[in-house]
Amino acid sequence: MLAISQMSRKKIDISKIQKVQTTNPRPKPVIDNTLAFGKYFTDYMLEIEWNAKQGFGAPKISPHHKLSLDPAVPALHYGVQCFEGMKAYKDKDGKIRLFRPELNMKRFRDSCTRLALPDFDGQSMLECIKEFIRTEQDWIPSQDKFALYLRPTCIAISESLGVQPPTQALFFTIACPVGPYFSKGFAPIRVLAESTYCRAWYGGTGCNKVGGNYALGLMPQQRAAAEGYSQVLWLAGADEVVTEVGAMNIFFVWKAPDGVTELVTAPLDGMILPGVTRDSVLELCRAWGEVRVVERRFTMGEVAAAARDGRLVECFGSVTA
Repeated sequence: MLAISQMSRKKIDISKIQKVQTTNPRPKPVIDNTLAFGKYFTDYMLEIEWNAKQGFGAPKISPHHKLSLDPAVPALHYGVQCFEGMKAYKDKDGKIRLFRPELNMKRFRDSCTRLALPDFDGQSMLECIKEFIRTEQDWIPSQDKFALYLRPTCIAISESLGVQPPTQALFFTIACPVGPYFSKGFAPIRVLAESTYCRAWYGGTGCNKVGGNYALGLMPQQRAAAEGYSQVLWLAGADEVVTEVGAMNIFFVWKAPDGVTELVTAPLDGMILPGVTRDSVLELCRAWGEVRVVERRFTMGEVAAAARDGRLVECFGSVTA
């Protein structure tokens, strides 16, 4: 009975969803390579309130608006907030597609759990997001390499300065049309290997999608850009363990000492984000069988040695959405 009760408190009743029609539709941007990421938001947003006594309230889809928050909320003072990144696409027949959204929901739940935010039923949350997408389907670009970016978010909104698990939270999802991650196409970029500043550490929140992870990287990224680098390659510890590059998972292809070509990437040991694209790359490469797929800790020294010996073939990053 206890397990059933706990699960029912995690569920969101999509049958009670409320919709408020906009009276002021937003102008849609031009869909081309000049489209800026995260600038042109859609007409609506999805909101679901939660409190410790009653659980989840009715989902609501209403016009995109500013939030009204007490200045004491933990999301502002202690970083008690997390989010997800996912995309909705239109295929050649105009059908709306999502890419492995169940993995986004799992990661979202893991992030909430790590910050003592409320857990939720992933399937019912996903159904609410799908209904939101259907409401915004006219905003989904039909052009190749363009999509509607979705940002599910959870913030602690308890009105208290106490450092304690929140008793109130707000889940919301906003959306914006986006273009290719690299608008000028795939081309080599300059990357700064950073060992002074740290993005994440073992036992921290590197494996969760929380705002603090990104805030820590802003100043080092700013300094790297001033020196002519496009991204930061994050190294950890005295051994300079390779973790992520920018906000991406990173892969290296090299010839191992035994002569076998390997695809090497950092393991899911709590330091890096479990990217959905990362998982897909690894599954595909294992299925193709053309390289030996290795997930392990490796160092910048190993990368440098492979380059020096002429064994390094290439390296690339995959977005974590």
